[in-house]
Amino acid sequence: MDDKIFNLLEKMYYEMHGMKDELRDDMLGMKDELRAEMRHGFVRLENKMDENHRALFDGYRQSIEAINETREKLEKLTDK
Repeated sequence: MDDKIFNLLEKMYYEMHGMKDELRDDMLGMKDELRAEMRHGFVRLENKMDENHRALFDGYRQSIEAINETREKLEKLTDK
């Protein structure tokens, strides 16, 4: 009787050990997938920030050009 219980416990131990290994592998796979998804998200964010930065720079450049044109017109009027 004790041998049967011991064999059953041993069998349960090996099955649980196998399940633990599978779970660990699944978790590592999920961790790698999450890491890859986060990298992809950061790349998208960087691209979006780069586009917004360019748009802001273009707007700044247009404002400076308009100010310079206004300044030139004012200087011409002042000279007259």
